[in-house]
Amino acid sequence: MITVRIYRPTSDAPESTSIDAISVPGPGGLLWVDVEHAEPGELDAVCRKLDISPIAAEDLVHGNQRTKLERFGNQFHVAVHDVELDGTHSQAREIDLMFGKDWLLSVRQPGEDGTPPLPPMPVDDVVTRFERQRAEQRSCDVGLLLWAFLDVVVDKYFAITEGVDNQLDDIEEVVFDPHSDDDVPRQIFDMRRTLVRFRRSAAPMREVVSEVLRHEDETIGDEALMHFQDVYDHVLRIIDLVESQRDLLNGLLEARLSIINNRMNEVMKATSSWGAILIVATLISGIYGMNFIKIPLAKWENGFWLAMGLMVVVTVGLWAAFKRRRWL
Repeated sequence: MITVRIYRPTSDAPESTSIDAISVPGPGGLLWVDVEHAEPGELDAVCRKLDISPIAAEDLVHGNQRTKLERFGNQFHVAVHDVELDGTHSQAREIDLMFGKDWLLSVRQPGEDGTPPLPPMPVDDVVTRFERQRAEQRSCDVGLLLWAFLDVVVDKYFAITEGVDNQLDDIEEVVFDPHSDDDVPRQIFDMRRTLVRFRRSAAPMREVVSEVLRHEDETIGDEALMHFQDVYDHVLRIIDLVESQRDLLNGLLEARLSIINNRMNEVMKATSSWGAILIVATLISGIYGMNFIKIPLAKWENGFWLAMGLMVVVTVGLWAAFKRRRWL
């Protein structure tokens, strides 16, 4: 599906048009072409209409790009990733933004192969934020539309960090639960994998927004740059949160391993204690079970009870000693 919107400085509402009639409006206007689930060849046609570099057009068609900002002459390509969290698993959808003087092409790529379909990106939020800023500043600056996309994506990153915090609370309860199994919870490794993938999407956003703030692109006005500074601050907060969550998760893993080792030590101490307790009785009974004729106290009528009493006394004494040391 391809949606074409044309914003003009003389009108508050955008105009809609067909793919064949795509053209960049005059000074002060803005052309926005939004592409999702395009038919084969449609995106190629749009790229030819906008005279997009063949290298950039190939990236737009095939996707699978890392988070980045690239320049192709007077055109720019921004690739970001919209992330969704499902329990301890995350999925990412690539969003490619190609823009130049008074136009922007957004391509919302499908989700990763072999994963459940992702819910659609909230593009209505992008429209709302852009049109609100456009009305306030009375400008159709392409930078405002680019900011609206990045702002929506980064705001969703905060929702991801909140979901990760909730998962970490659940994992913490399992880790320190005295009745839980001795195995390391699989959620820890799933969450570590999720945080690594999420950081791979979020961390490069710092460089992308930083390059925009350098104002090397003349198509982005000064009014939009002020909004990008806010996005940059949010990205820094996201990265700090992810790093702290990774540290907490590593700490939980180390705590779980320590608990398992402590439990193993307790079992070993108890096993060794009972072995030491029983070995004395076994030694006494083994001595009197040897096949010798002359054994001390063997023919004494109270010898059996003396041996039994000795075993009981030694056993109880060792049990009390180990109990006092809290080995049992």
